[in-house]
Amino acid sequence: MKQLLYALFALFCNLSRLLFPVKGTRAAFLSMHNEELHDSLGAVREAMANEGFETVTLTRRDLSPRRPLGVLRFFLVRARQLVTAKYVFLNDNFMPLGQIRFRKETVVTQLWHAEGAFKKFGFAIEQPPAVRAREAAGNARLTWVVCSSKAVAPIYAEAFGVRESQVLPLGAPRADRLLAPGAQEEAKAALLQRYPQLQGKTLVLWAPTFRDDPADNDALLRQFDMDAFRRTLGEDTAVLLRLHPQIHPEKRRLSGALDLTDYPDVMQLVLACDVLVTDYSSICMTAALLGKKTVFFAFDLEKYRSARDFYYPYADYVPGPVAADFSDLLRAIGAPFDREKNERFCAFNFDFRDCCSTQRVIEAVVKNQKNN
Repeated sequence: MKQLLYALFALFCNLSRLLFPVKGTRAAFLSMHNEELHDSLGAVREAMANEGFETVTLTRRDLSPRRPLGVLRFFLVRARQLVTAKYVFLNDNFMPLGQIRFRKETVVTQLWHAEGAFKKFGFAIEQPPAVRAREAAGNARLTWVVCSSKAVAPIYAEAFGVRESQVLPLGAPRADRLLAPGAQEEAKAALLQRYPQLQGKTLVLWAPTFRDDPADNDALLRQFDMDAFRRTLGEDTAVLLRLHPQIHPEKRRLSGALDLTDYPDVMQLVLACDVLVTDYSSICMTAALLGKKTVFFAFDLEKYRSARDFYYPYADYVPGPVAADFSDLLRAIGAPFDREKNERFCAFNFDFRDCCSTQRVIEAVVKNQKNN
């Protein structure tokens, strides 16, 4: 069924290509997994709108079965707007992309939804042949791939199957928002206004990623001993729980923790927290960038690594201590923050922390194109 819908959407795009010219002032933004655009895609869209571009956004919200008119608009209107946009930006794979025939003047830029290099992705991991073929066809449409540092540019070239000359190490536009003056204070104030019971507490955000095995996801919360946590760290430390969207709501039970899985933007939680606890999630990039202590609760490291390996030796590379069990985790949370290790991690993964990455992307992708 999905493949049929991919083909149908591409068909409407390709018909529109024959009937309508490319509009030089239109920019289309594809985000089928993050409809709120709390990422680099949203930062670029906002900046281009401020510069007078017509911005069109395609998200999965358009495809809600509760909004049949929205679905119809997605195929009849959004398809035309996408294929007639001079600039197309996306933050993930978009499976119909390989079947869409853009005009040669269209510029397609992959902003991706994570920064740096952590766990392997794209063509660096094993994929079913059909998925690999669709991704390869879609990546063949890419003009540019943006990444956060020169050091990781070869990794992004491999992951997307593009030439390294197509990779632009211009920094992460999303980082501009994270590092903006007052961003952390504003995020914490908003959280405390919504949850005043957190006032005066040290906030520990636990944000584990999902496991491929549903049974492992079901058992995930059993790894966190809230009684031991309270005995060791006291009542002045609160646990904020943020589970991955692929972990179903009925599995979200951790007595004593504040479940913020449905909080609108996880990046706001990283801005607001004092300590991040994660495992194999690229959310660690955000905490490192903000200079926040991160502890890696990697109780199932070998099993996870056998299914999804990392680019570099895990324990040596991550910007914080690695805890193999809950006792290790409690000790690591209470230990001093190794700022030097965090800075080495940031220096490798982020060439720019000047809040100008969004403008660099626009200069390279849009304005240089105009000059040509």
